Amino acid sequence: MQSNGARGPVRLILVVAAVVSLAASLTACSDDSSPSGAASQAASAASRAASAASRAASAATQAGDSLASATAEAGRKFDEFKNGADAKDEVKTEGSASADSDGRATVKVTASNPTSSARSYVVQVDFRDTSGNLLDTTVVTVDDVAANGSKDATARSNRALTGDVDATVARAVRH
Repeated sequence: MQSNGARGPVRLILVVAAVVSLAASLTACSDDSSPSGAASQAASAASRAASAASRAASAATQAGDSLASATAEAGRKFDEFKNGADAKDEVKTEGSASADSDGRATVKVTASNPTSSARSYVVQVDFRDTSGNLLDTTVVTVDDVAANGSKDATARSNRALTGDVDATVARAVRH
């Protein structure tokens, strides 16, 4: 009878033996000493799956890099306006985001100036999927909004986005 401490290694040996046996059966040879059709198909399918996974990971990395770059650029643009007033409640997106001819998401942005002199606005618009995941961010400037007036601009994503996309004002500064 084995102690509890020896059961782990024995189980491991049994699992390894089962895997080796399965591998041997998958690489069985036909009469002409070439790999069997099933083993060859399995290897080919595994190779295609690995290639697809690699392409997906590369695309995800590129999308992540693009998003990081857009977010950093938005931060730099806002850093230029150190004396600006928070104006998020003065800026709204109008309607739903829609795709332009390049597949980039666009949305109308309206800035409403409640002050007694003309002002300009810097607005960060975030594009998100229906689950709330950030897909892209961009900054749009709405220049020379008349006193007690409003003015429109269009925010456009930095890259093509697919699926349903929501656009919201993340932050806005009036200067």
